[in-house]
Amino acid sequence: MKITITGSLGHIGKPLTKKLIDQGHEVTVVSSNPSRGASIQKMGAVPSIGNLEDSSFLTDSFMGADAIFTMVPPNNYFDQGLDLIAYYAGLGKNYAIAISKANIKRVVNLSTIGGHLEKGNGILKGAYYVEQTLNTLPTEVAITHIRPTSFYYNLFGYMETIKSEGKIFANHGSKPIPWVSPLDIAQSVAEELTHINADTRVRYVVSEELTGAETAQILGQALGIPDLSWQIVSDDMVSDHLKSIGMNPNIAEGLTEMYAALQTGLLTEHYQKNKPEPGKVKLTDFAQEFVQVYRNNH
Repeated sequence: MKITITGSLGHIGKPLTKKLIDQGHEVTVVSSNPSRGASIQKMGAVPSIGNLEDSSFLTDSFMGADAIFTMVPPNNYFDQGLDLIAYYAGLGKNYAIAISKANIKRVVNLSTIGGHLEKGNGILKGAYYVEQTLNTLPTEVAITHIRPTSFYYNLFGYMETIKSEGKIFANHGSKPIPWVSPLDIAQSVAEELTHINADTRVRYVVSEELTGAETAQILGQALGIPDLSWQIVSDDMVSDHLKSIGMNPNIAEGLTEMYAALQTGLLTEHYQKNKPEPGKVKLTDFAQEFVQVYRNNH
């Protein structure tokens, strides 16, 4: 198959590209970073370098593909002028235009848990708009929205307080948190990309469910900090902290709302009714990577 993936060689894109190439597929990797071209070629894929906000570039990148993987790349949460929701919505429209013009019939889109919600999900509202836009494509376009849960690597955001106070502060965590590894996401995406006749649907991806206390215990054991604890604090404390370190205020409030919705269960209501089999990568596996990054940064 000829498969085009967006997202460059990131946490999901790199293992996904390797998996698809190992399976014998012809893979084109879309990236906005010219310096990634050589790395993409080294993996055996074809680089397509350009601006995702250029729908003509996307159309050219998608042309001739049997299936495509769409995702909205991360942006800078500390950019004070960034309208994150508009950024998502804009790329969603560009993807829809390019899919139509390139006559693509199979799309696997990276969404998120909470992607079914129009409100109350904070920054995840952007993913909702992308889903809704892609769902307006003709019915002959088979779309699967991949909805991963909370990424393990979000835990990197707590490194400073782990070091300074031996604590993780969050406004959620008394209920099980559904964690996920990018490796398990890549596996699910690869499976969906190669199922051309799949109906439009949603697929959740999760690796392991753990409470905040259980999460802290596993990380603490790996780090050699046996007393590492997960402390649940107020929404205001989380929001104020994010703003104090320079995060865009709207994004800080959106992140806080997102995590609050995880605590109340709003974010996970649809996931709970459509829960998948857990993936293979557990927090004990990710903890080894966390330890390496923690030691390199401290």
